[in-house]
Amino acid sequence: MVTNAIMEAKTHMKPQGDIGNMQAAAGDLGNGAVHILTIPFPAAGHILPHIDFIHQLLLRGLKVTILVTPKNLHFLNPILSLYSSSNNVETLVLPFPSHPSIPPGVENMVGFPISSGPIFMEAMAELYNPLFQWFQTHPSPPVAIISDMLLSSWVNTLSSNLNIHHLTFMVINANSTLPLVRKGMKKLSPSIEQFAKNAVVPSLKSWGIIFNTFLELDGDKMEIIKDEFTEHDRLWAIGPLLPIKAANNERGGPSSIPRDEVIAWLDSCNRVNSVVFIGFGSQISLTKLQMEAIASALEESRVRFIWGIKGDSQNMVPLGFEDRLAGKGVVIKGWVPQQAILDHQAVGSYLTHCGWNSALEGLLGGALLLAWPMQVDHFDNTNLLVDELGVAIRACEGLTTVPDPNKLARVLSKSVSADQPERARAMKLRQAALDTLKHGSSYTALNSLVETLSCIRK
Repeated sequence: MVTNAIMEAKTHMKPQGDIGNMQAAAGDLGNGAVHILTIPFPAAGHILPHIDFIHQLLLRGLKVTILVTPKNLHFLNPILSLYSSSNNVETLVLPFPSHPSIPPGVENMVGFPISSGPIFMEAMAELYNPLFQWFQTHPSPPVAIISDMLLSSWVNTLSSNLNIHHLTFMVINANSTLPLVRKGMKKLSPSIEQFAKNAVVPSLKSWGIIFNTFLELDGDKMEIIKDEFTEHDRLWAIGPLLPIKAANNERGGPSSIPRDEVIAWLDSCNRVNSVVFIGFGSQISLTKLQMEAIASALEESRVRFIWGIKGDSQNMVPLGFEDRLAGKGVVIKGWVPQQAILDHQAVGSYLTHCGWNSALEGLLGGALLLAWPMQVDHFDNTNLLVDELGVAIRACEGLTTVPDPNKLARVLSKSVSADQPERARAMKLRQAALDTLKHGSSYTALNSLVETLSCIRK
């Protein structure tokens, strides 16, 4: 077994109705408002799942203070709106520390390449002293800290000096974590080796480790991590975390095309699984040649599509493309309502970089994943989903690779026009994921985690 914490929760509750009702029915497993501090990392792909996780803690009766800097406060709008009448969620807003390599006024990695991660990690570490002082003066300080994995190095030290527990929230899965810490499993570049040393290894040294994954997908890798890299069994697989739904709040920010207009266009498509969604997250910048190749593939394939692009001077669709394909597709520049798109029944496939959040969103939305891994954990995720599980299709590979437009066109066309074994297997995995949230291992693990936190007293 991976852990008693995962598999042997003392509290078992019967699911009621749909997943939203089931979550609300979890009640006050926390035995009162036990106070926890959470610290997300300032990148959209880290903050959003962290907020979804906080939602689960609040549903189960914990009191949560969320540390955020001023220009990241908007990410919290959905959860603050949903719990506007509750006293169990608070924000701790601290100034973003200055750093010589981060322009003044910038407080998150939106629009920055992933190589900038270590710089933001260094900046966030400067919050140590303000946080320590806050704990010393708080009348009822938190009894534990849950931080993003990229902050574990200094939060481990902070929590030790405060004599409280620190738990790490992992935004990558166990399958991607293992090669970063198990020597010889695969060759790592110097930058990735440094990342593993500064972020992943300290994460596994925290008092508890929380993965946004589920045992049916990742349990064997979690077992190895427990046996080889931790001195305890406090590992919880609590995913896939469902996105928080709050009225009148866009997830992550407003879209350049209003969400309602995007959904109305999808409604007009009139056929299930007929649309390809293309998106590579907030940190991938495609080259001009890559943009041209995708545009050519879309034009040749004649599929309906939604293409989310960053909208900067580099990521521009070829001149005349939108006019030629008017009515056939939608190009969204800037922030994209990705979850709403993937949840729509008209969307049949998703050309993605295969970051873990995006892969989970596509899987839960029922879209066939067309993987184009580009960096860090994308390759491990693709190997897991394509090669091991057979629930996705490899469409391209590499950060600078320019796909053959003709081959890509065939992949796109086939993904929405033919029954494929990968789709059937993906739908079975999707159902397994939903089941584990309703009454399975992730449901039990969340309850067990909250019960463990509720037993912590200063």
